[in-house]
Amino acid sequence: MRLKRTTGLLAILPAAMAGGCVNVTAPDKPIVINLNISITQEVVYRLDNKAKTLIQDNPGIF
Repeated sequence: MRLKRTTGLLAILPAAMAGGCVNVTAPDKPIVINLNISITQEVVYRLDNKAKTLIQDNPGIF
């Protein structure tokens, strides 16, 4: 009976020891993240009729 108990413990011991091992290593190369971002801006303007005629009559004010 004692021999069976010892044999059972010896069979379980390597599995229990291997189950708790965790190895973490850093990568050899740096991590590269490529971000392709496109920013488009659209400006819409409307002029009052008086302002529009003022600019057309006096093109040198700007």
